[in-house]
Amino acid sequence: MGRVTVRRRVLRVRDGAVSHRADTLVAEEPMEIRVDGRPLTVTMRTPGDDFDLAVGFLVSEGVVHAPADVSGVRYCLGATADGSNTYNVVDVVLDPAVPAPSASLERNFYTTSSCGLCGKASLDAVRTSSAWSVAEDPLRVGPELLATLPDRLRDAQRVFDSTGGLHAAGLFSAEGELLCLREDVGRHNAVDKVLGHALREGLLPLRGTALMVSGRASFELVQKAVMAGIPLLAAVSAPSSLAAELAEDSGLTLVGFLRGSSMNVYAGTDRISPLGLRP
Repeated sequence: MGRVTVRRRVLRVRDGAVSHRADTLVAEEPMEIRVDGRPLTVTMRTPGDDFDLAVGFLVSEGVVHAPADVSGVRYCLGATADGSNTYNVVDVVLDPAVPAPSASLERNFYTTSSCGLCGKASLDAVRTSSAWSVAEDPLRVGPELLATLPDRLRDAQRVFDSTGGLHAAGLFSAEGELLCLREDVGRHNAVDKVLGHALREGLLPLRGTALMVSGRASFELVQKAVMAGIPLLAAVSAPSSLAAELAEDSGLTLVGFLRGSSMNVYAGTDRISPLGLRP
């Protein structure tokens, strides 16, 4: 398996003092996702939970919706000239009844860890239709409980402490219980890993849950939440204008700048209730 962290010798300067020391960096490696043996995309990711990442990507793109849609997931042998396994090529085998992904999903270039849409063959496919609606989800969110989510997310991050270079996505229940946490160098990868875990466990749609992410809330993260049936997305930083527009159109509650007791609610304000979080 690939390494999650890498040690590297660095020159450290602190208050005029210079020293050499070893530093821990988060690993970033390319991973090719194949579907039924056909290359679909390459994403830059932190190794770990690779099967969840591959399946979650297909959830985000509306290709699969239930565990039965996936017959198997495997690492591909022979990924290098000498036939060794780099654990950087994952093949998802679909049930024969599941249609193959549209050609519009194919990336002309690799997907970077900071932008999940870079190189997409057709931006017409960006507004993917979800199998579930979040507009009628009865989830209600108390601001007091919402305010605890960033710290709960941060406390559960294991690799961040040693590297400081990982994003996290955490799925929380209606009572504020952390159901699943995934880390990755890319925000969108961390979310895909959560969605992949949910599909493989038969949990979709994720009604009555809240998704908390580190960093900002992009259009793509809102889309991923909607595709998984998640009614609330919260981020510690700002959303984009397109993210807020999609959230409003979809009936998703979008919270940004969630820091301490302060937050901005950009869409779905009806779900913010002083009565607390309840399904």
